[in-house]
Amino acid sequence: MTWIPVLAGTILVLLILRDVFHTLWHPTRHGGLSRLVMRGVWRLSAHRGARWRPAGLAGPIGMMAVVAVWALTVAVGWGLIYWPHMPDDFTYASELTPAEHAGPVDALYVSLVTLATLGLGDIAPTSGWLRVLAPVEALVGFALLSATVAWTLGIYPALARRRALALRLSHVRRSRATAKALDSDGGAALLDGLASALSTVTVDFLQYAESYYFSDGDENISLAGQLGHTAGLADRAARARHPDVRLSASVLRTALEDLATVLDERFLRTGETPERVFAAYADDHGRSRVPEGRDGDDGRS
Repeated sequence: MTWIPVLAGTILVLLILRDVFHTLWHPTRHGGLSRLVMRGVWRLSAHRGARWRPAGLAGPIGMMAVVAVWALTVAVGWGLIYWPHMPDDFTYASELTPAEHAGPVDALYVSLVTLATLGLGDIAPTSGWLRVLAPVEALVGFALLSATVAWTLGIYPALARRRALALRLSHVRRSRATAKALDSDGGAALLDGLASALSTVTVDFLQYAESYYFSDGDENISLAGQLGHTAGLADRAARARHPDVRLSASVLRTALEDLATVLDERFLRTGETPERVFAAYADDHGRSRVPEGRDGDDGRS
């Protein structure tokens, strides 16, 4: 029955490789393990007091947990493959007794040493196919390390773009631009810029779904707290006389609807209108929507 642990180990390794592939290089809804871990940390953070989630700990800790799960599961998987073949297909250092170092813990030790590319050499495979398999595990370990670095380098620029958009929306809100000021070429250019930035953030949520679980400390750089004002801005601009402003308002409204669709289908699952989705997004991130009285629309024309 030595094939049972070998089969179980192979399934574990393939599961993790599939998850890494879908998380980093082909983001879809099917890269489930990493998303389950991130979502679990995010939900746990909601029960750790009012300050834990807004402090931004959930996202980084979630990423660390995902990497730890990847590495540990791969190590256990390869250990299960090695275990049935110990000690007969392995060579041991002279100070070790093979019969005393052939258990599951020793198999896990060999797997961890190989995965970390340490190559201590006190226990090493001698069978032909195992000698090939061990370097493959070392390559997987190096790939996991590289993937972790690539993941980190990719997700933080996405967070920067999201926060920059939120700050820009905050600037628009605090500038108290009148309806008359929006009804101009400059207003159309402003709306076009916001629609373009929203499209970029929508793609970031698709490409780096884990970025959703990062909170933004300041209200002005929190997209969750600014989107309610943006929907109202698009509605006001849609009533403008300038045709370019009306067109830009329509494009902005479409960009908002696309973002709401991504947020709802991937994270919130409310099945509601974009306005309610944005309210749920703000609530999930511990943010209240900007009151209508603060959105810069003072009724002047």
